[in-house]
Amino acid sequence: MMNDSAKFWDKIADKYSKQPIADEASYQKKLQVTQEYFKPDMQVLEFGCGTGSTAIIHAPHVKQIRAIDISSEMIKIAQGKAEAQGIENITFEQLTIEKLEVEDSTYDAVLGLSILHLLEDKEKAIAKVYQMLKPGGIFVTSTTCMADAYSWFKLIAPIGKALGFFPVVKIFTTQHLIESITDGGFAIDYQWQPSKDKAIFIVAKKPG
Repeated sequence: MMNDSAKFWDKIADKYSKQPIADEASYQKKLQVTQEYFKPDMQVLEFGCGTGSTAIIHAPHVKQIRAIDISSEMIKIAQGKAEAQGIENITFEQLTIEKLEVEDSTYDAVLGLSILHLLEDKEKAIAKVYQMLKPGGIFVTSTTCMADAYSWFKLIAPIGKALGFFPVVKIFTTQHLIESITDGGFAIDYQWQPSKDKAIFIVAKKPG
């Protein structure tokens, strides 16, 4: 299944990298809010980094970013972009959150943007993020909760997956997502959703 998702994202990586951002104003607000939490000495992890655009924008605001993604093609594009811009404090690698091995309390911030609904087990990922964060560290996530706005997708997702049109896509509500994060030990520090059909943006804090 992991392999199928990697193949799907590899196949669309080039096209994906050329797509304009659907909602530029919301994207800019999320960047700004995230950067308000950053400090120059921070160690950051981004999982599901795609073609690296967000990591590259955040790079000047922190010490180091480790950015991982399931797709080797996405990672190649990300590396090319970082090299072209002379950015040296990001390491890009093909890896998933499930396979990532790091010591507890390694990172000051973990970013999981547009990724939790694409994981087989988001609770497991949230628990892992909690462990890798230092006390007082933040988990920044932007997640499409399809059960709120796209109930029809529930019907077609399994068919699309079986035919190879979609990767893994999980359907859940905003409330369910918030409960998953708080049940994982986090306190919600910031929450924003531009409209009901848009992704919900959350900054969650590990007590410390």
